[in-house]
Amino acid sequence: MNELDIQYMQHAIAIAENAANNNEVPVGAVLVKDGIIIGRGGNATIGTHDPTAHAEIIAMREAAVAIGNYRLVDCTLYVTLEPCAMCAGAIQHSRIARLVYGASDPKTGACGSVINLMAEPKLNHHTEVAHGLLAEECGALLSAFFKERRRQI
Repeated sequence: MNELDIQYMQHAIAIAENAANNNEVPVGAVLVKDGIIIGRGGNATIGTHDPTAHAEIIAMREAAVAIGNYRLVDCTLYVTLEPCAMCAGAIQHSRIARLVYGASDPKTGACGSVINLMAEPKLNHHTEVAHGLLAEECGALLSAFFKERRRQI
Protein backbone atom coordinates (compact mmCIF):
# COMPACT_ATOMS: atom_id res chain seq x y z
CA MET A 1 0.00 0.00 0.00
CA ASN A 2 1.17 3.51 -0.71
CA GLU A 3 0.50 7.18 0.05
CA LEU A 4 -2.37 7.35 -2.47
CA ASP A 5 -4.03 4.37 -0.78
CA ILE A 6 -3.86 6.27 2.52
CA GLN A 7 -5.38 9.39 0.97
CA TYR A 8 -8.27 7.47 -0.54
CA MET A 9 -8.91 5.65 2.74
CA GLN A 10 -8.90 8.97 4.59
CA HIS A 11 -11.57 10.14 2.17
CA ALA A 12 -13.59 6.99 2.95
CA ILE A 13 -13.16 7.69 6.68
CA ALA A 14 -14.56 11.21 6.21
CA ILE A 15 -17.60 9.69 4.48
CA ALA A 16 -17.98 7.21 7.36
CA GLU A 17 -17.90 10.09 9.85
CA ASN A 18 -20.67 11.79 7.89
CA ALA A 19 -22.71 8.58 7.97
CA ALA A 20 -22.32 8.49 11.77
CA ASN A 21 -23.53 12.09 11.95
CA ASN A 22 -26.66 10.87 10.16
CA ASN A 23 -27.14 8.06 12.72
CA GLU A 24 -25.97 5.42 10.25
CA VAL A 25 -23.36 2.78 11.00
CA PRO A 26 -20.11 4.61 10.14
CA VAL A 27 -18.86 2.90 7.01
CA GLY A 28 -17.52 4.84 4.05
CA ALA A 29 -16.34 3.81 0.60
CA VAL A 30 -14.70 5.39 -2.43
CA LEU A 31 -14.19 3.82 -5.83
CA VAL A 32 -11.18 4.97 -7.85
CA LYS A 33 -10.35 4.55 -11.55
CA ASP A 34 -7.19 5.98 -13.10
CA GLY A 35 -6.53 8.09 -10.00
CA ILE A 36 -9.98 9.71 -10.00
CA ILE A 37 -12.73 9.06 -7.48
CA ILE A 38 -15.74 7.98 -9.54
CA GLY A 39 -17.98 6.75 -6.73
CA ARG A 40 -18.59 7.57 -3.08
CA GLY A 41 -20.87 6.00 -0.54
CA GLY A 42 -21.69 6.03 3.13
CA ASN A 43 -24.01 3.60 4.84
CA ALA A 44 -27.62 4.71 4.40
CA THR A 45 -29.68 1.64 5.32
CA ILE A 46 -31.52 3.26 8.21
CA GLY A 47 -32.43 6.56 6.56
CA THR A 48 -33.44 5.01 3.25
CA HIS A 49 -35.12 1.90 4.71
CA ASP A 50 -33.04 -0.06 2.22
CA PRO A 51 -31.13 -3.13 3.41
CA THR A 52 -28.87 -2.93 0.35
CA ALA A 53 -27.77 0.67 0.97
CA HIS A 54 -24.32 -0.28 2.22
CA ALA A 55 -21.46 2.13 1.55
CA GLU A 56 -19.90 -0.16 -1.04
CA ILE A 57 -23.13 -0.62 -2.99
CA ILE A 58 -23.81 3.12 -3.07
CA ALA A 59 -20.26 3.83 -4.28
CA MET A 60 -20.53 1.14 -6.97
CA ARG A 61 -23.89 2.46 -8.18
CA GLU A 62 -22.51 6.00 -8.46
CA ALA A 63 -19.38 4.78 -10.25
CA ALA A 64 -21.32 2.66 -12.72
CA VAL A 65 -23.43 5.67 -13.68
CA ALA A 66 -20.31 7.85 -13.92
CA ILE A 67 -18.60 5.55 -16.42
CA GLY A 68 -21.74 4.25 -18.09
CA ASN A 69 -20.99 0.61 -17.40
CA TYR A 70 -21.84 -1.88 -14.66
CA ARG A 71 -18.41 -3.44 -15.12
CA LEU A 72 -15.98 -1.53 -12.93
CA VAL A 73 -12.86 -3.00 -14.49
CA ASP A 74 -9.48 -1.60 -13.41
CA CYS A 75 -11.02 0.09 -10.36
CA THR A 76 -10.01 0.03 -6.71
CA LEU A 77 -12.58 0.15 -3.93
CA TYR A 78 -11.54 1.59 -0.58
CA VAL A 79 -13.86 0.82 2.31
CA THR A 80 -13.48 1.38 6.03
CA LEU A 81 -14.92 -2.02 7.03
CA GLU A 82 -14.47 -5.47 5.55
CA PRO A 83 -17.35 -6.10 3.13
CA CYS A 84 -20.21 -8.47 3.96
CA ALA A 85 -21.29 -11.30 1.65
CA MET A 86 -23.71 -9.09 -0.28
CA CYS A 87 -21.08 -6.46 -0.95
CA ALA A 88 -18.33 -9.01 -1.68
CA GLY A 89 -20.61 -10.60 -4.28
CA ALA A 90 -21.34 -7.24 -5.88
CA ILE A 91 -17.63 -6.39 -5.92
CA GLN A 92 -16.90 -9.59 -7.80
CA HIS A 93 -19.83 -9.27 -10.20
CA SER A 94 -18.76 -5.75 -11.10
CA ARG A 95 -15.20 -6.98 -11.79
CA ILE A 96 -13.50 -4.54 -9.42
CA ALA A 97 -9.78 -5.30 -9.65
CA ARG A 98 -8.70 -4.37 -6.14
CA LEU A 99 -10.30 -3.98 -2.71
CA VAL A 100 -8.60 -2.16 0.17
CA TYR A 101 -10.37 -2.23 3.51
CA GLY A 102 -9.56 -0.90 6.95
CA ALA A 103 -11.12 -2.76 9.86
CA SER A 104 -11.86 -6.47 9.76
CA ASP A 105 -15.39 -7.61 10.61
CA PRO A 106 -15.31 -10.74 12.80
CA LYS A 107 -19.11 -11.10 12.66
CA THR A 108 -20.00 -10.70 8.98
CA GLY A 109 -16.74 -10.17 7.08
CA ALA A 110 -16.75 -12.04 3.77
CA CYS A 111 -13.20 -11.27 2.66
CA GLY A 112 -11.37 -13.43 5.16
CA SER A 113 -12.79 -12.95 8.65
CA VAL A 114 -15.85 -15.24 8.59
CA ILE A 115 -15.65 -16.52 5.03
CA ASN A 116 -13.52 -15.53 2.07
CA LEU A 117 -15.59 -15.15 -1.06
CA MET A 118 -12.71 -13.38 -2.77
CA ALA A 119 -10.64 -16.57 -2.67
CA GLU A 120 -13.38 -19.03 -3.62
CA PRO A 121 -11.87 -21.03 -6.50
CA LYS A 122 -15.27 -21.91 -8.00
CA LEU A 123 -16.00 -18.26 -8.75
CA ASN A 124 -14.85 -16.86 -12.07
CA HIS A 125 -13.53 -13.48 -10.87
CA HIS A 126 -11.13 -12.82 -8.03
CA THR A 127 -10.56 -9.36 -6.66
CA GLU A 128 -7.15 -8.61 -5.17
CA VAL A 129 -7.60 -7.79 -1.47
CA ALA A 130 -5.46 -5.67 0.84
CA HIS A 131 -6.58 -5.18 4.42
CA GLY A 132 -5.65 -3.34 7.57
CA LEU A 133 -5.10 0.13 6.08
CA LEU A 134 -5.80 2.66 8.85
CA ALA A 135 -7.57 -0.20 10.64
CA GLU A 136 -7.33 1.38 14.09
CA GLU A 137 -8.92 4.62 12.94
CA CYS A 138 -11.64 2.78 11.01
CA GLY A 139 -12.35 0.47 13.94
CA ALA A 140 -12.42 3.35 16.42
CA LEU A 141 -15.24 5.00 14.47
CA LEU A 142 -17.32 1.85 14.71
CA SER A 143 -16.51 1.27 18.38
CA ALA A 144 -17.44 4.82 19.33
CA PHE A 145 -20.68 4.63 17.36
CA PHE A 146 -21.84 1.40 18.97
CA LYS A 147 -20.69 2.51 22.43
CA GLU A 148 -22.90 5.59 22.06
CA ARG A 149 -25.80 3.44 20.80
CA ARG A 150 -25.54 1.17 23.87
CA ARG A 151 -25.38 4.23 26.13
CA GLN A 152 -28.67 5.49 24.68
CA ILE A 153 -30.52 2.27 25.45
